[in-house]
Amino acid sequence: MSVPIQPHTAAEAKACCAATYGSDVVALLLGDSYHPGGLALTRRLADRLDLRPGEIVLDVASGRGTTALALATEYAVDVTGVDLSDANVALATDTAQAAGLADRIGFQIADAERLPAAAQSVDAVVCECAFCTFPDKPTTAAEFARVLRPGGRLGITDVTVNAERLPPELAGLGARVACVADARPLDGYAALLNGAGLTITHTERRDDAMVAMIDQIEARLALVRMTARARAEALGVDFDRAPAVLAAARAAIADHVLGYALLTAVKPH
Repeated sequence: MSVPIQPHTAAEAKACCAATYGSDVVALLLGDSYHPGGLALTRRLADRLDLRPGEIVLDVASGRGTTALALATEYAVDVTGVDLSDANVALATDTAQAAGLADRIGFQIADAERLPAAAQSVDAVVCECAFCTFPDKPTTAAEFARVLRPGGRLGITDVTVNAERLPPELAGLGARVACVADARPLDGYAALLNGAGLTITHTERRDDAMVAMIDQIEARLALVRMTARARAEALGVDFDRAPAVLAAARAAIADHVLGYALLTAVKPH
């Protein structure tokens, strides 16, 4: 994938990320779930958070609403999703309405660094594969803590990176898509959340989810190359470069340079 304009400021980086993850090319390669592990890992995260019927959940960087829909239907919680992409918010809203869940799920265009929720107003915050993309992570972590009630829980799944050992193929991709370029090691995320006053309750490596996503992308690339190559190239897919990038990603995972992790935290009483 490629993005025409390289982001230089925090605002440009956020706009670039929103445009990328609201685009058709991402849906073409990733399907409905834009994060490694898909709904299976979402359920694992929800179980670790011990979500209960009637609780209020804030889904930060909610994408096209897949997680919000799953949490509302399977855990009977009320969900507000926030995302910077107006295209994602529109599609997610339509999906919730079509499912008859508009009274329990809502979506808003909003910035993670300025969450549209009152202080101490939500029981749980979920953020899947997005914290790594936020330019001002300390402010975002502080926002997570602000909106949580005392005893409220935070659940994150995200890309982990040893930036000093990241191969150039992945550093370039991350700079364009704002996904890998500012990811942190697992203990780096924990430190950011601790700095916001949250207490880490659980961490686990889920590198297997990253490998499975690479498998999925390779399979979809092969299919799209045969069935819709012109459309994919028009959307920005670089079929010549993709194999090298995916191979570099596999090697980085095997070398524990690139990975994926699940992390939960609680706001102390």
